Amino acid sequence: MYIHKEGYRLLSSTLAVFVAITVLMVVLTDHLNFFNWLLIVVMFGFWLALASFFRIPKRVFTEDGQRYIAPADGTICTIEQTFEKEYLNCECLMVSVFMYGTDVHVNRYPIDGTVEYVKYHKGNYFVASYPKSSIMNERSSIGMRLENGQKILLRQVAGVMARRIVCYAKEGEKVKQNQEMGFIKFGSRVDMFLPLDTELDVALEDAVRNGISSIGKIKIKS
Repeated sequence: MYIHKEGYRLLSSTLAVFVAITVLMVVLTDHLNFFNWLLIVVMFGFWLALASFFRIPKRVFTEDGQRYIAPADGTICTIEQTFEKEYLNCECLMVSVFMYGTDVHVNRYPIDGTVEYVKYHKGNYFVASYPKSSIMNERSSIGMRLENGQKILLRQVAGVMARRIVCYAKEGEKVKQNQEMGFIKFGSRVDMFLPLDTELDVALEDAVRNGISSIGKIKIKS
């Protein structure tokens, strides 16, 4: 396990503040009392909890060019048919992964392809599990064309706690399955807009892990 680069600045500055507070207490106090020790324990307990948000565990990724692999850790909160009008302009299958605060927060590409479309949208910070959050909350949209010519859209959606979406996608870039797509600080959700004929391997409330769990099988057209 290691700490993701997105956490370096926040973790180092927070640790520096906590260490400074501890040093000041030691210098200005004849002896540390119970409340001093309690504060120290709370501060560094908070720092460890903060560090856990940026953890990246070692994983053996699933590599399968015929399947969409989960782009995020979390729970399947939405499976529905919808019309996607931002990039696909057609009816498609929407599958959403809700990321809890304890989940790993890195996002990965579910399949090989070429990034054709990237757009950041300002928005609100409603609870990410709310159905309309996909089009009302702050979000980043990534449109991809697969090697078989099909297109999909991926969407990073902010939530109540997640106020920082990091998107690494660049238009024209060729990307690989399980390559890092971005990072959502403190959780939220990732939407996938897939072809209607996708053969799903998940159901509502299923737990999935990025880079490992299969979302669905790509339908091979004869």
